[in-house]
Amino acid sequence: MAYITSKNFERFLEALNKDYQVFAPVKKGEQRFYKRLDADFGDILVGEVRAFEPVKAFFTRAREEVADGFKPDIPHAADKPFAIVGVKSCDLKGFKIQDHVFKNHDYADPFYIKNREENLIISADCTCAIETCFCLALGVDPYPTEGFDINLSEIDEGYLLETGSKKGKAVIEKYSSLFQETNERFIPRRDKVRKKVVQEVEKNIKENEVPDEKIFDGIIEKNFESRIWEEEAETCVECGACTVICPTCHCFFLYDQKDEKKMARFRTWDSCMIKDYARVAGGENPRAKLWMRLRNRFDKKFDFFPKVADVYACTGCGRCISACPAKIDIRKVLKRLVKGDEKA
Repeated sequence: MAYITSKNFERFLEALNKDYQVFAPVKKGEQRFYKRLDADFGDILVGEVRAFEPVKAFFTRAREEVADGFKPDIPHAADKPFAIVGVKSCDLKGFKIQDHVFKNHDYADPFYIKNREENLIISADCTCAIETCFCLALGVDPYPTEGFDINLSEIDEGYLLETGSKKGKAVIEKYSSLFQETNERFIPRRDKVRKKVVQEVEKNIKENEVPDEKIFDGIIEKNFESRIWEEEAETCVECGACTVICPTCHCFFLYDQKDEKKMARFRTWDSCMIKDYARVAGGENPRAKLWMRLRNRFDKKFDFFPKVADVYACTGCGRCISACPAKIDIRKVLKRLVKGDEKA
């Protein structure tokens, strides 16, 4: 472990700008959004809670070119890789799903792997919780324990720092003059903040009666023909916000586009909540009803991925609750599924 003052941390980010495009959250109203840092580092948030947009956006773009005519390789601009500051534990868990799909499979996605290898993840402890946080119910602590290159814990007028990869260690060694040895009195202070945030999340879970992941086994199969799906889908407007904002959702759509100069293939994010998602040749659709698509979303998260990857594809970040214009609350749906409740 090491310690860095707030002033030296700004110098550290300025130094990182030489090798990386540095992004960190800033606050607008009650939401936090990632912003690219060039010279002004005064308004960034390292702590608090996760940003509104998921970190997956830095690793699989919402729209990107994946093929240029019949050329074997795609020429990409020689942009510097990203250094993403303030990544929270819920987003780090999202990589377990993204890695399973794009990296640890029979076919590995070269674009995703390149981003995973080159981009720098500087995570940070949550220093507070918001009403939609329920990460502990999904086995995720509100402070990172794995999956980061460097982690920051806010302490007094600076940050307690630990490395989680060779890449992170190399970066710290490169700028070692900015860091100090850890003072033993900092660790109890860090743990006190962590305990406070855990209690805030536990309070959310208790007030919303969110079930724990330990009892999720079989809840989809047991309720597969339940009216819960139709009742919960009544207000859905099929916008796909829940999947776009989710750190684990990963489905994409390929399409070809031709202009006067070339034919190119693009990949864009897709959503299982959209009607055309499951449509096949001839126009048939195995999930023609909206409630079927809602059920499929839960089936993927709470039945499919536990079976194929031994992990629930939900991180308890609460983004889908905030993004849904129909106010569909994943916590409420999980509660009903566990209880087998036919009425809201």
